[in-house]
Amino acid sequence: MATRVIYLCAALLGFFNCPQTPCAQQVPPAAYQLAAEDAGIPASVLFAVAQQESGLPLHGRLIPWPWTLNVAGVPARYPNRAQACSGLRRALLRVPATRVDVGLGQVNVGYHGHRVEQPCALLDPHRNLTIAATILREQHTPGEDWLVAIGRYYRPAEGPLAGRYRLSVQQRWARASGGRTENTTKPR
Repeated sequence: MATRVIYLCAALLGFFNCPQTPCAQQVPPAAYQLAAEDAGIPASVLFAVAQQESGLPLHGRLIPWPWTLNVAGVPARYPNRAQACSGLRRALLRVPATRVDVGLGQVNVGYHGHRVEQPCALLDPHRNLTIAATILREQHTPGEDWLVAIGRYYRPAEGPLAGRYRLSVQQRWARASGGRTENTTKPR
């Protein structure tokens, strides 16, 4: 039953847009394209970050899962938004908000909670993607490689952890962009 719910949700969010599974190139679903366009970043960057942050292996593909929490380094996936919101509220009673990441882009409640009215709003997939895309844009310096911004998204202080994260996301980015990982965005 849980696999069926996950498959249905993934289909509704537009993740199965390729004729075969697994796809050599995983085209970012429309929600990623819209959020990325609004922020002025490559959709493939946003999709690769979401795969890294909340990816759930399903039928040979890595599907970003919108109701994912990471509480003090421990990931948890919920079958729906209501249960994830309950889990988020409980988590915020136990640990500091800076130790809680939420949703597709694993937006940190402590550092980015000011971007929403209340923490459970981060569980809205479109809102979460919009915020994640905005954070990526804020971490990017024009003319700089997007991989640097990707590393800062994960760890603004950079360092070895950001370097390992960049390498992992780079592989996903290459698949989402058909092997092109150059700095291609329209000027804002």
